[in-house]
Amino acid sequence: MPVARQMSGQYLSEAEYLEGEKLAAERHEYVDGQIYLMAGASKRHNRIARNFINRMEDAANRKGCEVFFSDVKVRVAKYKTYYYPDVVVSCSADDEADDYYLEKPCLIVEVASDSTIRKDYMEKSLAYQSIASLQAYLVVAQDKAQVDILVRLPDGSWGLQQFDRLDDEITLPCLDIVLSVAAIYQGVLN
Repeated sequence: MPVARQMSGQYLSEAEYLEGEKLAAERHEYVDGQIYLMAGASKRHNRIARNFINRMEDAANRKGCEVFFSDVKVRVAKYKTYYYPDVVVSCSADDEADDYYLEKPCLIVEVASDSTIRKDYMEKSLAYQSIASLQAYLVVAQDKAQVDILVRLPDGSWGLQQFDRLDDEITLPCLDIVLSVAAIYQGVLN
């Protein structure tokens, strides 16, 4: 997803943002009172996100989880933010408080581009790690085979794993499935 552009310097409450977003023709992320316009995504970006969704759907159904993509927000209460991840999984039956956002995701995937990589690795990574239910956060490059995954360890800390070979396999917690890097990039890297 190309970089978001800040829309105004005027402070908006979370309630104002959420109501406005229901009517907006374009998507905006919210960071502590400020909104940022989200730019469109490339076909490559969409193919990677679709590959995740296609491979996670059956496992999600078996475990009573749900897979969402791009139009469902994640609320990070600690940082007063709402982001639109590319793919998000929730296995929490009580994460139905609102039709437009999740508060208890277990897995989040962001497909990074040159314009979003800094935000994905720094701002979003820090915010997402504050979500108690989150077990894994993946940042996936769209122009080369590289998947970085932050995984919550049993002691509550986070460990980073990097995968950059097509035959590498990644275990996704919460869904308990294994994906190859080749499957993630199917139809993308030739």
